[in-house]
Amino acid sequence: MSEIPNLLTTMTFIPLIGMLVVLFIPKNSDGLLKGAALITTLITFVVSLPLAFNEIFATSANMQYVENVEWIKIGDYFQMNYHIGVDGISLWLVMLTTFIMPIAVLSTWTAVDKATKGFMALLLLLETAMLGAFISLDLFLFYIFWELMLIPMYFLIGIWGGKNRIYAAVKFFIYTAVGSLLMLVAIIFTYYYAINSNIPMEGFSIAQLYLTKIPADMQIWLFLAFAFSFAIKVPMFPLHTWLPDAHTEAPTAGSVILAAILLKMGTYGFVRFAMPLFPDALAQCTPYLAGLCVIGIVYGSLVAMMQDDVKKLVAYSSVAHLGFVMLGVFALNLQGMSGGMIQMINHGISTGALFLIVGFVYERRHTRAIADFGGLAKQMPIFATIFMIVTFSSVGLPGTNGFVGEFLALMGAFESNLRWAAIIATSGVIFAAVYMLWMFQRVMFGELKNPANQELKDLNAREIVLMLPLLVFVFWIGIYPNTFFRKMTPSLEQLLEQAQPKQVAVVDVEAPQLAFQPQQD
Repeated sequence: MSEIPNLLTTMTFIPLIGMLVVLFIPKNSDGLLKGAALITTLITFVVSLPLAFNEIFATSANMQYVENVEWIKIGDYFQMNYHIGVDGISLWLVMLTTFIMPIAVLSTWTAVDKATKGFMALLLLLETAMLGAFISLDLFLFYIFWELMLIPMYFLIGIWGGKNRIYAAVKFFIYTAVGSLLMLVAIIFTYYYAINSNIPMEGFSIAQLYLTKIPADMQIWLFLAFAFSFAIKVPMFPLHTWLPDAHTEAPTAGSVILAAILLKMGTYGFVRFAMPLFPDALAQCTPYLAGLCVIGIVYGSLVAMMQDDVKKLVAYSSVAHLGFVMLGVFALNLQGMSGGMIQMINHGISTGALFLIVGFVYERRHTRAIADFGGLAKQMPIFATIFMIVTFSSVGLPGTNGFVGEFLALMGAFESNLRWAAIIATSGVIFAAVYMLWMFQRVMFGELKNPANQELKDLNAREIVLMLPLLVFVFWIGIYPNTFFRKMTPSLEQLLEQAQPKQVAVVDVEAPQLAFQPQQD
C-alpha cells in the first residue's frame, strides 16, 4: 500500500530517533538543537503524507497499514501485541499531529532560551507518544503511550512555564494520573471478561474486545471508569479546572500542542474505546453526558467573557468548543459524529493559531493583560489581519473551518433525542462571538495610548510562515470540507453500528476469577 515499509512504525519512532540525536548535540548549540528538532518533525510530516493521499479510506472502513507483532506473552494468561493501524477516524488526527509539531518547534526559535536541549528532546518524545496513542489497536499499548504523554508535558509546563508553573504542572499530573489509574483498572476487567469468553484473543486487540459480551450492569462501571479518564483529558465540565492553569503557565509551544493535539486524546478515547466497548452503558449515560457538554459550553463561554488575560480567555474558550465536539459525538448519528470529528481538527487549527498569536504579543510586551493593549491594528497591520481571520474561525463564521463542525454537531444533536441539548448549546455560538470579538476589539482597536505599544513591530517572516499553513486549512475546511469528510465517513458508519446497544442483561460467559469478583445476576 505504501512504498515506505512499516510506514506507521517509521513515522512514530522518527521523533524518538531525533530525540536521541538531540541528546548528543552540545547543550550550548541552541541553533543546532532547534534545527535538529525542526528537521525531525518535518521528516515525520513528510513520511505521514501517504496516509493523507491514500484513497482507500474513502471506500473502506477497515484498518489500513496494519502491523501486528506479538510483543509480550506470559504462558496462556497474558499477551500484549504491538498492534497498530489507522482508519478514517484516526487518519486526520495523525495528520494533525505531524502537521502541528513543526509549527510548534518553529515557534520556540526566540521564545525558548534556557535548557534548549531538554525542551527539544521532550517535544520529540511527546510526538512519538501522541502518534503511538492514535494508531494503537491494542488497548494496553494505547495505555502505555497514553501514560508516556504525561511525562514530557509535565516537565514542559513545570520547567519552562510561567511563575505558577509548578502548581499548574502538578495539577495537570494529578488529574491525569487519577484518571489513568481508573482506566487501567477498567482495562484489566475488560480483558478478563474477554479471555473468559469464547472469543480468541490476541493480546488486548480492540477489534476482539468489541465482540466481548459484558453484562449491562458491569458495562456501566467500566464505561464510567473510561469516561472519567477521557473526560479529564477533553476536558469536560466539571473536570476542566486543570486546563486554564496548564494553558496559562505553559510555554507557547506547550500551549499549542496541548490545545491542538493532547486534548484530542480524550475525545478520541471516547470514540475509539469507551463508546464501542460499552454500547449498553453508552445508551444509558448519553443524556447525562450531553448535559455536561451543554453546561461546559455555557459555563466555558460565560467565564471566558470575564477574563482579563488573553491566554486564559482562549483556554476557557476551549472548554466551550470541546463541549460542541462531545455533544456531536454523543448524538450517535452520522451528522453529529462527523461534526464532532471535524471540529476536533478545527479546534486544533484555530485554537493552536490563537495561542501562537498570544505568544507573538507576549514575546514583544511580556504581558497578556487585555487592558495593556489597544490600537495594535495601526501598529501591526499584518498581525491584525491574521488575528481577525483566526478570530472569525474560532467564532464559526461561514466560510471558515469553525462553521461546518459546529453546525453539524448541533444538527446531529437536534436530530437525535438530544434536541433539548442542541437548543441550549446554540447559545454557545452567540457567546463565542461575544467574548472573541470583544477581546479582539479591545486588543486591536481604539487609541494607541500605551507608549510601550507604540514601539511594537509587526510580524516577521518566521512568524508569518508559522501562520500561513494554519490559515490555508482555516479556509480549506471552511470552503470544501468534503476533502476530510469522505475519508472518515466509512469508519464512522462502522463505529456507529458497533456502538448500538446490545442489551446484554445477563452474564453469558465465565466471569473473571478476580479477588474483586463482579456480582452476577
